[in-house]
Amino acid sequence: MEREQVAALLAEGEGYLSGEQMSRALGVTRAAVWKEVEALRGAGWPIESSTRKGYRLAGPPPALSAPYISARLGKDNIFAGKVLVEPSVDSTNTQLKARAAAGAPMGTALLAEEQSGGRGTHGRSFQSPKGDGLYLSVLLRPAFTSLRDLLTLTGWVGVAAREAVEKASGAPVDIKWLNDLYLNGKKLCGILTELSFLGESGEPDYVVAGMGVNMYQTAETFRAQGLENVATSLKLEGFPVEQNRLAVCLLEAMDKLNREFPAKRADYLNRYRTHCITLGRRVSFDGERTCLTGTAAGVDENFALRVAGDDGREYTVSSGTVTMIGKAPEE
Repeated sequence: MEREQVAALLAEGEGYLSGEQMSRALGVTRAAVWKEVEALRGAGWPIESSTRKGYRLAGPPPALSAPYISARLGKDNIFAGKVLVEPSVDSTNTQLKARAAAGAPMGTALLAEEQSGGRGTHGRSFQSPKGDGLYLSVLLRPAFTSLRDLLTLTGWVGVAAREAVEKASGAPVDIKWLNDLYLNGKKLCGILTELSFLGESGEPDYVVAGMGVNMYQTAETFRAQGLENVATSLKLEGFPVEQNRLAVCLLEAMDKLNREFPAKRADYLNRYRTHCITLGRRVSFDGERTCLTGTAAGVDENFALRVAGDDGREYTVSSGTVTMIGKAPEE
């Protein structure tokens, strides 16, 4: 625990912290502080020292760090102090749902550098290789004003995640209806939002929102997976970003979403529509018993997709698979 506390103090500090300051803050000896600083250095943390000034963190840690991320979030963020980091899990959503059912508090966030059983929508697998992406799930217990509001939450998460990735990396990210982030026409991030109900009353209990962002994959990585025409990464598109920074930006955006839900629905809907690349595109979508085609005409008040079908009918698509057909129209 002292090592995590030393890491948090260094992450919070804007400049040098003396060994004396740190020892007083933690209630330990200066020798104990030095020991933990050396252990962090041995793990790759870029800690500078000065005989007169003390210690200073010169950059982010070499791997995802819960104390570092929490410190960077600030004390008012709902996720601060409740960030969990695992080197590998089957699925961050699966693990966090289990913790939620066991009583984990609102604002718990679970991050991993690898998933062995990453999940997307409709039960699809999500490629989650070690060291290539950031896999993150958050536990929310929003103000349950109505089920109608809750069913729009996936769209809200798409807006928040899009803006967080853009803030962290500078990448001009788009939203593909309903819950994928795209960059330069290829999938960058998948989002899975799962709602749980109380068995006795049938009332909503909690929401787990998970996302997997492709960060460091190369063209060779995607070719080996057969995804070279489908997926991309921030590094591949020229927008590399450090993983702890991306995590902080995502959790800041999700904290903001939590505070604004559901009051600022119109604002999130407008931002969603502005960046939804599905609009105006030819699409295929699931009909009652067959696959239908048409043109995506808009996003309604519930974040559902309005489609002008090729059969002359108007459709409102609120679930299922929607696939963009052909190239985007010329600007």
